[in-house]
Amino acid sequence: MNTEKNDVAGLFGLTNSNRDFSNPDSWGKNQFNSSFPAALGCYMASKGLAANYICLVDGKLEITEISIEEVFGSAVPNDSVFFAFEESFEEFEKFSDDQIPRTDLVIEIPDAKKQTAALEIKLTALPDVTTHHLGEDEYGSELVIRPDTIFYLVAAIANANRDLVKTHFAPSKRDKTVWSSEAVALAKYASIHGALDDLIRNVSVVQTPAVLHPVWKTKGKSAELADDCLDLFVWSASAFLCFLLEIAKPSGERGITRLMRSVIWAYVTLREIGLDGKTDFSSTIDRLSYNTKNDKAFSATGSVTHRFMKHKNLETPRIRKSEISSIILGGGQNFLSPERRFDAIVVNSPDLFDA
Repeated sequence: MNTEKNDVAGLFGLTNSNRDFSNPDSWGKNQFNSSFPAALGCYMASKGLAANYICLVDGKLEITEISIEEVFGSAVPNDSVFFAFEESFEEFEKFSDDQIPRTDLVIEIPDAKKQTAALEIKLTALPDVTTHHLGEDEYGSELVIRPDTIFYLVAAIANANRDLVKTHFAPSKRDKTVWSSEAVALAKYASIHGALDDLIRNVSVVQTPAVLHPVWKTKGKSAELADDCLDLFVWSASAFLCFLLEIAKPSGERGITRLMRSVIWAYVTLREIGLDGKTDFSSTIDRLSYNTKNDKAFSATGSVTHRFMKHKNLETPRIRKSEISSIILGGGQNFLSPERRFDAIVVNSPDLFDA
């Protein structure tokens, strides 16, 4: 593949995609937040750099390395790879009688008529509001997780561990618990949490990449990029659910929090797939709302995520800001239209306060 800059707006490595990057409409905030991370992965692969892999090793969360080829299920940059954004992953359709949600990125190999990866994408700023006042070795990024991510995490685990999941939930086959009752769910939460935790930490669990999590670093809370500003973290499905379990441990709550609800969603969905082979995820989140909006599953601030992502490449990302012009090509940056926020206007207009 030709890696040189060209005169047509585009993103490195994304030669074939359901987004036309020569069209300004493909550069909106929502599109860019998923397409740029894919291009960053391609660029890192071209430099021989692996991603930071947050996974479970002997039942404990650790950060190792994983090649971009393993993440995407194919060597990149490669003109035979197709980047399908906001698409469904066909392999997971067997787990539902209803239409499954779409995920941020599906990697396809059209010539082989197969999909090789399904990835949720979280492009996050480093540091966030809770860590900007700390030392750089304590910076963290906020994560906001949507409900559909829970389905894709569970489906990834079930797809790679069908027999283990089925065996793990077999003893609960006659359990007729009415999970929609908040009082019952609250009373059962400790056992729900424990059962899911036991499965996720099982040393025989096969792990697969599920969440593509690039970070972009600024100088403190300013809008200026750090010189070393970009790196790519990847979570395995099991590791990400383990992260959720770690921050949602039973602690005597009087009601079901978003974190607890996300654990319950994961448990019920994985249990249904294990026992019946299928689930109705949209029905699950509607039934088990516990009087809280379903606009998001949960969020975690940088002060929370830091201890799970602490790494030399978080403190000093490997891709420099001078390299961004090798990822965003052909003047594509001119198509970007960031939100016009009043606070940003004020900060970037110091003359307003001149005497």
